[in-house]
Amino acid sequence: MQRTIRRRAAVILAACALLAACARTPPEQALRRTLDAMQEAATARDAAAFSAYLADDFVGPGGMDRDAARRTAALYFLQHARIGLETGPLTIEMGQGHATVRFAAAATGGSGRLLPDRAQVYQVRSGWRLEGDEWRLTSAEWTPTLR
Repeated sequence: MQRTIRRRAAVILAACALLAACARTPPEQALRRTLDAMQEAATARDAAAFSAYLADDFVGPGGMDRDAARRTAALYFLQHARIGLETGPLTIEMGQGHATVRFAAAATGGSGRLLPDRAQVYQVRSGWRLEGDEWRLTSAEWTPTLR
């Protein structure tokens, strides 16, 4: 009887472990969710939530570090009552524990009136690293396409 109970418990534990392994989100899908969450944080004008996705060793244009990126986002959010950020199709190159994502992004900022005060379209190239189960932005370059 004791042996049967142990076997059943072992089978149940193995089944649970198998189900948990199958339930893991594929890396590209998890990365896409992270990108969506960052876009939502920007639209909500939440610099802390936005910068939570930046790696500690993040590097942006001109040597921008993680703290400078957070401050830049906070300043932009303070300057504009409404923020819009729309991204075009993502081109994702997956590697073992890292990824590169390229896309076009249209950013708008305004006082809350009908039309935005500012708008720009950028070509963006970003580098990502998987840290545990979380994707972190390690680098970003953006080039304005409207002059």
